[in-house]
Amino acid sequence: MRIALAQFNPVVGDIVGNAQKIVDLANAALAQGADILLTPELALTGYSPEDLLLRDSFYREVARGLDIIEQLDGITVIVGHPARIGNERFNAATVLRDGNRLGQYHKMLLPNYEVFDECRYFTPGAAPLVFEQNGVKVGVLICEDAWQLEPAAEAADAGAELLLSLNASPFHRDKIETRHQVMRYRVEETGLPLAYANLVGGQDELVFDGGSFALDKAGNVAAQAAAYDDELLLVDFAYGDFQPGRQAALPGAQESVYRALVVGVRDYIGKNGFPGALLGLSGGIDSALTLAVAVDALGADKVHAVMMPSRYTADISVTDSRDMIGRLGVKYDEIEIWPMYESFMAALAPSFAGLEMDTTEENLQARIRGTLLMALSNKSGKLVLTTGNKSEMTTGYCTLYGDMAGGFAVLKDVAKTLVFELCRWRNTVSDIIPERIITRPPSAELRPDQKDQDSLPPYEVLDAIMARYVEDNQSAADIIAAGFAEADVNRVVRLLKINEYKRRQAPVGPRVTQRGFGKDWRYPITNKFS
Repeated sequence: MRIALAQFNPVVGDIVGNAQKIVDLANAALAQGADILLTPELALTGYSPEDLLLRDSFYREVARGLDIIEQLDGITVIVGHPARIGNERFNAATVLRDGNRLGQYHKMLLPNYEVFDECRYFTPGAAPLVFEQNGVKVGVLICEDAWQLEPAAEAADAGAELLLSLNASPFHRDKIETRHQVMRYRVEETGLPLAYANLVGGQDELVFDGGSFALDKAGNVAAQAAAYDDELLLVDFAYGDFQPGRQAALPGAQESVYRALVVGVRDYIGKNGFPGALLGLSGGIDSALTLAVAVDALGADKVHAVMMPSRYTADISVTDSRDMIGRLGVKYDEIEIWPMYESFMAALAPSFAGLEMDTTEENLQARIRGTLLMALSNKSGKLVLTTGNKSEMTTGYCTLYGDMAGGFAVLKDVAKTLVFELCRWRNTVSDIIPERIITRPPSAELRPDQKDQDSLPPYEVLDAIMARYVEDNQSAADIIAAGFAEADVNRVVRLLKINEYKRRQAPVGPRVTQRGFGKDWRYPITNKFS
């Protein structure tokens, strides 16, 4: 028996379009001798439709999509979709063959942690589904069902001889290795081989990295699909086990994050119909990495970079920006902001009389730049990519309606130390980021001789504290006990808390850690807890 794992990129809500993709994949699989096509979780609607799942008309369109797939002959298709029965909604998988519906499985375990919110929408299923294909009894699981023992064990008790799992498992660092390990536990516990089909593509802040695979009874990877690419992975089941098949090479740590950013930008821009991207280029490392990702995602012809120097902008910042533009060949403009700044200051002079200069004047420069970028965006239709990183988002080292102004925050979940790693990795592919941009001390260049470390702890310290507090949910006391200076920990935690109002207004951006500032970070703005 040959099974095809359909790793593809659906568009949320494009149910007929997604159905046609599944039909095309089924026909391609059939042409290569496949008996079963396994789609990812909610493949028909994309993951996750969120509150579209509360609309009656959504289920009518789901029924239309299922009717399209049901016309297929000669191959069994296991399609993931939402189902409504009476007043209950289910995360479902329907088994279709030759115009017949052999059964429908309802996901038993509904995740309600990190970015997942399935208890809001679905009722848990209560029974396993095992169907027969080519004399083999096949058990069906959906994502979280395979991350815990009980549903897999119930399928085994119902007579399953192998397990097929539909998944919409979003990327974060080290996720592929985690999937392999957890699925090995299921294989060891049940004694059954397991195939795992995963989504690929970007959906708002989530990035799905594919990497579908099949494990044999010994827990070895019998077949492995590539990460981040559409693929039809074929795996043969014979003599009670999966046979060795294609083994795609998987990306390393830095490449995996970089490609997640590229996919996130490509699909957010593409699926929402923007003609391209626009960003402010400063000569610093964050905007350089953002520009590199944008070009790799969209192509140089769809990217517009704008340098907006002031009297505090170093000459080398302009020089290095021009150097990078020359290497990439994107559209480029320079707009001097100081005359505009002086006009603002003249208008504000009566109100500011007798007051000392402070961050107000710095923020004004950033807001002038944000206004210019948004004006260019309005005229061209291109989406503004913001360039701030996770370390800045944590501490509020960013300006509302200034460098935070835009539509997609590419580095929102990328710590500053990781920014350096990604730039160095990208230059191993091709040398596009000037070395001086990577090596010079970071600066916002909003006042004379300004350096980031004048206002923040060293990034190595800041990022380590941030990772423990935000991503690992450790307390300040735990972090101090681990050896970090109490003053640094208290400072970072304080900045994190008082800047929640900024993060709530930040653009969406791709999630690459286990806990980003978005769906899985829900802290109150008005908050006196310490």
